[in-house]
Amino acid sequence: MSRSYPIKVAERAVRFPPRARRLLLIGADSLLLPLAVWLSFWLRLAQPFHPSFLAAGLWLLPAVLLVGLPLYAFTGQYKGLTRYVGSLALYRLAGRNGLLVLLLAGTGVILRLPMPPRSSWILLWLLLTAFTGAVRFALRDLLLSLRSVSQKQMMRVAIYGAGEAGAQLAAALRLAGNHQIVSFLDDAPVLWQRTINGIPIQPPQVLSQIQDQLDQVLLAIPSLPRRERRRIVAELQRQAIPVLQIPSVDDLTSGRARIDALRPVAIEDLLGRDPVSPVPELLGPGLRDAVVCVTGAGGSIGSELCRQILQHSPQVLILLESSEPSLYAVEQELRHRLPASVELLPVLGSAADPSLVQRLFAGHGVQTVFHAAAYKHVPLVEANPLAGLANNVGSTRVVCQAAVATGVSELVLISTDKAVRPTNVMGASKRLAELVVQASALELLESSKAAGHPRTRLAMVRFGNVLGSSGSVVPLFRRQIAAGGPITLTHPEIIRYFMTIPEAAQLVLQAATLAQGGDLFLLDMGEPVLIKDLAEQMVRLSGLSLRDAKNPNGEITITCTGLRPGEKLYEELLIDAESEPTKHPLIFRAQERALAPELLWPRLDVLDAAIAAQDVEVALNLLAELVPEWQRDGAKTAVG
Repeated sequence: MSRSYPIKVAERAVRFPPRARRLLLIGADSLLLPLAVWLSFWLRLAQPFHPSFLAAGLWLLPAVLLVGLPLYAFTGQYKGLTRYVGSLALYRLAGRNGLLVLLLAGTGVILRLPMPPRSSWILLWLLLTAFTGAVRFALRDLLLSLRSVSQKQMMRVAIYGAGEAGAQLAAALRLAGNHQIVSFLDDAPVLWQRTINGIPIQPPQVLSQIQDQLDQVLLAIPSLPRRERRRIVAELQRQAIPVLQIPSVDDLTSGRARIDALRPVAIEDLLGRDPVSPVPELLGPGLRDAVVCVTGAGGSIGSELCRQILQHSPQVLILLESSEPSLYAVEQELRHRLPASVELLPVLGSAADPSLVQRLFAGHGVQTVFHAAAYKHVPLVEANPLAGLANNVGSTRVVCQAAVATGVSELVLISTDKAVRPTNVMGASKRLAELVVQASALELLESSKAAGHPRTRLAMVRFGNVLGSSGSVVPLFRRQIAAGGPITLTHPEIIRYFMTIPEAAQLVLQAATLAQGGDLFLLDMGEPVLIKDLAEQMVRLSGLSLRDAKNPNGEITITCTGLRPGEKLYEELLIDAESEPTKHPLIFRAQERALAPELLWPRLDVLDAAIAAQDVEVALNLLAELVPEWQRDGAKTAVG
């Protein structure tokens, strides 16, 4: 007999028609009910055919079928899916059998029929529940095992985590029928030598002994801190075993994902730090029931700001974006999660358009503005400096002027660590944008003292790289790995700080509440990351190997191309100021050099004229004058 024949039989068994399965269960119950009646007499009276059985059994045997089978059918006993039978089904079955015993006893009393000993009724109930329950659990296990046999290939896995999530994952995989769970792994010694459904719980150190028996390791600890996750994944990678993980706690509790929605471990799950709970009084003020505008709403930071702002129920959320595809994408996403009380207003246009911004702020009574619109790709801005200056500096001046003129309550500029001692045009343009906000705040401070009216609070938030943004190396490395390499690294010693986009956006919203006017806030970016280590980790997470001198047969190579024009080996958050703590442990306030408005505005007018005339030389000379920390190195440009 060929090996494929039993597999075909198993596949047919799994696809048995539902009506045939019900008839099978009814047939089994037809045998088990009389058997339970007979055993209840035998166990109680110690004789298989006691005179009491011969008297009472004459009516009990047919009665248990005439009453029991219709009772089971009427109460839904044959409607359940056998392969999903669980403890709740057993409790319901016990209740049905209790009702059946009461009906039989009542019938005997009413009709004055011969009755068995009273204790036999309890035995009958227990036997009925045991027999009918056992047959259903046995059929369930048979169906699941047949379904597993019918799978072309079983994935042999170990589940890392013997807690509640691990047990739930094992149950889900068992129902799916395409995984063979070899072992549970857990760091807790108290769990070792114990089992979950017969599967042993072992220390992680046994991986080296059982790795030949495994195809995958499934990480089933959703609340695991990032530091511990990094350690565990590093240990598993040393064994060269692919690692998958279950969804996050938020995804599980919100219902967005099931426990068995396994996915590869992403680099974003390992970098950064564990989320820090927001300070309650810093989230909500300035957003709830307010008219909020986000410029650059289609970008990575802008779109995440919009997602989180919606959670605080603004009255109106205005999305200002110059890219039509980006605006369409973010609007469609936000529409799906839009609270009924919030109005969403997509505006296609540039934040550097003074007429549009003025009309938008005045016409809708904007109260809070997050200015995230900017060109941030260093090489592109280096090659196109006039476009970078027009967008990064020009839009900031326009937004500040409109905010002050229309009485916006607060405006927050999203800045970057590349503004500190900039080595490129993009960083220098963002530092000049900071100077615009500082000068606007100084000018507003003087005018508000004289007029005595409420003043707009202007602030800046400066932070470094965010994971997954359009300017991050992570998407680039991911594309290069998917294409088979090589990964292009500018320098083997280049270091960057990383923060997740949601964490950065949440900190920006809290920093806005702390603003007093002209504030520069710095975000604690966590631990620095060597980009070469990041690239190597991403290769391993992809299930591939590095090709280098030690492993010439690897699949992905890493090549160093040299630092790009204006690129730094490391980033900073301060120029020369000392930072001071705030109410939030990850947000710091700094005071840095500012330019007086009467000095800055005339120079910016000259800069605007140079941009309009496409005079790169004059524009860059002005930039170097206004941002003396930036040194021109004869950057190559696409214009001029």
